[in-house]
Amino acid sequence: MRSPVVRALLGWTVLLVAQAAAAVTPLAPTPVAVVSLRATETQEATTLSAWWYPVASARPAPAVLLLHGCGGMLDDPGTPSARTREYASLLNGHGWQVLALDSLTARGEKELCTQRKGTRNITMTERRRDALGGLQWLAAQPGVDASRLALLGWSNGGSAVLAANNRIHPLVDHFSVRPRLAVAFYPGCESDLRRGYQPASETLLLVGLADDWTPAAPCQQLASTGTPRVTVLAYEGAYHGFDGKPPVRLRTDVPNGVRPGAGVHVGGDPVARQAAQQALWQALEKAFAAP
Repeated sequence: MRSPVVRALLGWTVLLVAQAAAAVTPLAPTPVAVVSLRATETQEATTLSAWWYPVASARPAPAVLLLHGCGGMLDDPGTPSARTREYASLLNGHGWQVLALDSLTARGEKELCTQRKGTRNITMTERRRDALGGLQWLAAQPGVDASRLALLGWSNGGSAVLAANNRIHPLVDHFSVRPRLAVAFYPGCESDLRRGYQPASETLLLVGLADDWTPAAPCQQLASTGTPRVTVLAYEGAYHGFDGKPPVRLRTDVPNGVRPGAGVHVGGDPVARQAAQQALWQALEKAFAAP
C-alpha cells in the first residue's frame, strides 16, 4: 500500500501531466477579412478588417469576439489599440482564441466619438451585423470550439454586444450561432431598455457609477426590470473607460453624454479595473466550463 506522501506525489504528477496536455501556446496575430452578416440575400456584404489572435491547442478552444468602442480598433499607425492588444494577450493567456473586429475602416471612418448621435453613418444596425458575422467566422475556424463563444465589447462596442444578443431583433433570434456569454464594459443601455432586452445568452454589464458619457442607471434598470440572465456590476467613483490605465481627463470634443456640450470624463480606476477584470475572467471561465 502506498504511503500518503507517495499518493500525494502521484496525484500532483497526474495533475501536472493533465495541465501540460491542456496547455496552449499563443501564436502571432494576423490580419484577416471577416464578412458582416447580410440582412437579406440581395444586400451587399461588407468585408471588414480584423485581427486574429490564435492559440495553438491540442483540441478546439473557446473563442472571444472583441468589439471596439467609438474610437475604433486601431491606433494612429493603423495597428491594434493598446486595449485590444492587452485583452487579446490576457484572453490568450487563459487558453482562448480571440478575434478583434474593426467596424470602421472598411466604411471609411476612423472614429465616431466626436459625431453626434443620430448623425452617424455607422449605427447599431451595422454593428449588430458585424458582430454576428464575426461569430459566424469564429464558428467556422478549425481551432475554435463553436459551442463555446463569447462577445466582449466596450462603450459603443458594448452597446453592439447588447444589439447582437437581443432576440427582439429577428436577425438575432434566427441566428444559428449562439454565444454562451455577452459582456459589455460601460455600454449605452438606453435603446435596449426602451425596446426591451431578451438575451440570447447570459449577459454581464460592467459600469461606472460616475460615468457621465454612458450612465450606469439605464443598465441597472435593464437588469431590474425582471429581465433574466442579466447581471450588472457597478463601481463607485468609476468613470467611462475605468478599465484603462490613463488618468481621468475631460474630453470636450465629445458632443454626447449626460450633459451634451459640456464634455465627458474618461480614464482609468485601478480598483474598478481589477475588480471588473476579475469578474470578467470568472464569468468567462464559468461559461466556457459549462457542458
